[in-house]
Formats: sequence, structure tokens, C-alpha cells
Amino acid sequence: MSSVFFILGSNSGNSLGILEKAIALIAERVGTITVSSSIYRTEPWGFESADWFYNQAICCETMLSPKAVLNTILNIETELGRTRTAQTTYESRTIDIDILYFDNEIISTENLQIPHKHIQYRRFVLVPLCDIAPDFVHPILKKTSLELLYNCEDNGTVTPYLEFPKCLPYPYMAIEGVIGAGKTTLATMLSKTFNAKLVLETFDTNPFLPKFYENREKYAFPVELSFMAERFQQLQDHLIAPDLFHDMVVSDYITEKSLIFAANTLPEDVFALYSKLFHIIFAQLPKPDLLVYLYASPEKLKQNIIKRGRDYEQNIELDYLTQLQDGYLEHFKNEQNLRVLIIDVNDMDFVNNPLDYHKIISLLQDDYPPGVSIRNLHVFDNEL
Repeated sequence: MSSVFFILGSNSGNSLGILEKAIALIAERVGTITVSSSIYRTEPWGFESADWFYNQAICCETMLSPKAVLNTILNIETELGRTRTAQTTYESRTIDIDILYFDNEIISTENLQIPHKHIQYRRFVLVPLCDIAPDFVHPILKKTSLELLYNCEDNGTVTPYLEFPKCLPYPYMAIEGVIGAGKTTLATMLSKTFNAKLVLETFDTNPFLPKFYENREKYAFPVELSFMAERFQQLQDHLIAPDLFHDMVVSDYITEKSLIFAANTLPEDVFALYSKLFHIIFAQLPKPDLLVYLYASPEKLKQNIIKRGRDYEQNIELDYLTQLQDGYLEHFKNEQNLRVLIIDVNDMDFVNNPLDYHKIISLLQDDYPPGVSIRNLHVFDNEL
């Protein structure tokens, strides 16, 4: 029997499910798996990709030869959807299975290099390898896995993947924030994680929005009225009727958003009429069980707006973003029966940093009383 070490990676498709299938097939066709590392979320190495990898290292006891092991894992990769191209650069893949070590053997052929020639250069390999074989000595470099990791110059991010809870305690959750806070992104991520019905604001189909940013005084009322009508229709469609396929709803706005924005754009007398219409229309719609407000400074919001590149948003002033932020926070002060969780996301990157996303998930598992709860935010502690 020989001990063979593998590193597995995936950043395309159902990556976690594919890793699980790959390990099951290795156990079936190569040999008994004796130990496996934690799963890690890792930054793509050698190429740019929007999708990070899931990586895991395993050790397997096998009676196969190195060449037979190689042929077997190549067949497993193909079976799981891996398509190899003539492209010489790195690219996304459904599954990648590399042999790191085969006992202490040194093999160099056209199709097989053992030890793997890049072990010492890749943190996404060394970190999970140190989980299962910290003291294994590289047969050529004569260094342990821990020593190789200590000397590795790769700065790629490698973070442990933590298990998500199966559900959250809030059947209807709304994510809010000023333009550019990331509310739609977070709502979409949560819907995928918890198989929730996703309700997104359809701002991109509003014909008055680009005109509003060009001439606010002229188009303020039609844009706010059209948004109010669209929000009511959408929430009525998604919240009133029962859904047999989803136990949870996640939206990227609250109905009161209409009031908060209108208060900043409409003259006082027009706003009074608008407010009366709002309370008549939305009186019967359910309130979210938890409202999550993503707080970011106006400067951070402006950076995000510029980065996402919508033409009609590029001229939004910092003062307008500040007014909207103040409007939300003032609204929360008067909310007595709604659970409001404010999370400071100024120093978070919950899209590219899995630990930040997990941090948010852990906050969403807590049982919050009605009123305002603040996490990771001190600037408004005395006000809210």
C-alpha cells in the first residue's frame, strides 16, 4: 500500500457538491481515504477570476501505481465536467485533482511530476496540506509542509470555509442601505445560501430614474410615485400568496424606503400628499421580521458607485448620499416594533472575503428584540 496526497479544487458549478463527489469517487476507485483537511476558500492563483476556489487536501491509501492513479483522477475530472482546452494559462474549472506526493517517490515524466512542482509556491496547497501532513518531508526540498508554508512567498488569501446554518430565524428579511452599500449583492447571496425567495427592486426598468438624476426638481414626484407603485405591486405578489418552494423571503428594500427617499426629493406640501398615499397603500403589507441595514460612509458609497459604473449614477453628490443616510437613521429612531440590525460594512468585503460573509451570517442567527441593534459600529451608538 502507498500513501498518495491530493489537492482538490473547484470554482465553477456546485463546487462543494463536486468536491464531495470527487472524494467519493477517489475512495471508490483509488483507495481508502485516511484523512482529509478542512475545506478552504481561496483566491485564484495565476489568473483573475470573479469566483474563488474551494480547496481540500486528502490522503489516500492505494495499491495502484502512480500512472494508474493519474489516469483514474483524469477520468474522474472528466466525469465531473472538467474540460481541458489547449489554453496554456490558468482558468476556472469544475474540478481539479492534483497529486502532491506518492509516498517519498520522485517521478519526472512528460505527464507526471511527483512531488508536484508547485507545492512550495502555493498557499492554497500548503495550508490544507498542513492540516493533514504538517511534518511530511518534501523528498527533494527536504522541508516539512509547515516549513514550506512558513517560507512561502505567496500572499493569496486562504480562509477556512465554515458550515452555514440550515436556516435563519427570520422568515422575511429585508436588506437595506444607501445606494452603493451592497444590499442587492448581499440579498442575492443570502437567497442562494438559504434557498430563499429573492425579491429585488426593479430600479433598472424605471423610465424616470435617469431623468431624475439629470433634473431632480422636475422628475422627483414621478420617480417616487412610480417606485411606490412598483414596490407595492411586487411585494403584494411575493408576500401575500404562500410559497410552497421557499420557507424564507429576502428582499433588498423596505416599503418605507419610499418615504425616506421622497422626504429628500419632494417639496414639503407634495411630500405630505405622497405620505398620505403611502400609508393608505402599504397599510396591509407585512413588515420584515428583521431589517438589516448596511452602513457605509458616503465616501465608501461613492467609491462603490464609481466602481459599478452605472452612467446615470456617476454624478450623485456626497451631500445627497449623506442626506439619505441621515434619513434612514432618523427613521430607525422612530421604529419601535421592527427589529433593525445595523452592520458597519466599511471595512468588510463579504463578496470576496468568505470570513466577512460568515461574520454576517453569524449575526443573522441572533435573536434580536424590537428596536435598533448595532454591530461593529460605534459612531452612532449614542444616537440610536
